[in-house]
Amino acid sequence: MIRDITIGQYYPADSPIHRLDPRTKLFGTLVYIVSLFFADNLWCYGAATLFLAAAVRISRVPFRFIVRGLKAVVFLLLISVSFNLFLTDGRVLWQAGFLKITDAGLRLALFMGLRLAYLVIGSSIMTLTTTPNQLADGLEKSLGFLNRARVPVHEISMMMSIALRFIPILVEETDKIMKAQMARGADFESGNVIRRAKSMIPILVPLFVSAFRRATDLAMAMEARCYRGGEGRTKMKPLQYERRDGFAYAVLLAYLAAVIALRLIW
Repeated sequence: MIRDITIGQYYPADSPIHRLDPRTKLFGTLVYIVSLFFADNLWCYGAATLFLAAAVRISRVPFRFIVRGLKAVVFLLLISVSFNLFLTDGRVLWQAGFLKITDAGLRLALFMGLRLAYLVIGSSIMTLTTTPNQLADGLEKSLGFLNRARVPVHEISMMMSIALRFIPILVEETDKIMKAQMARGADFESGNVIRRAKSMIPILVPLFVSAFRRATDLAMAMEARCYRGGEGRTKMKPLQYERRDGFAYAVLLAYLAAVIALRLIW
């Protein structure tokens, strides 16, 4: 399951989404998340499905690679669906003891499962088509107005960029530690959930040691290069909007308007 985490990884490809400005992709992800929380009927989720399918197609990232990220949140997905399915009042469709399935619970569980799955897939498309440096630059540029309120936007963007960059590194490090432990006779697959959780403890100690060592090396490297924050810094590739970004904004606003209209009509 550790190897199935796709958030934070970059998939190199030559696609229209890869060439978009990172600010456009951040805005698009925000619009898509808002539309998912605004949707409350099958027509809205149908529009969200078509939009997501088109984005996956245009991104040229293999669908299997994107969906693989759902394995890391399948447990959370099952818990959310189960709670909404069995603990929602309404017209009873099936009942066994204290467990019951209602029409409202079935509808809410379906929408909650789709919403969580689409959230993960939509966020994965943004990170898979945007490098951590581009994402940090786009976030810093988008939130630049907060500098007037003395919010350290550059530092926040830098921390997010470092965190996203460390995700695939820590995943690879975890995989190496697990293989080393398995070569010494460790078993991570058999037993119940509690036993599997206990078997992960020998992995956490060397993983935390490695993470702190990498963080210390990174801090020393930044200090050796006289890093002093974002004030007065220039960029080798400044962000500039192009015609395709304007077209993407128009498509996003049209999609959001369509979802709002579908909710109001049905």
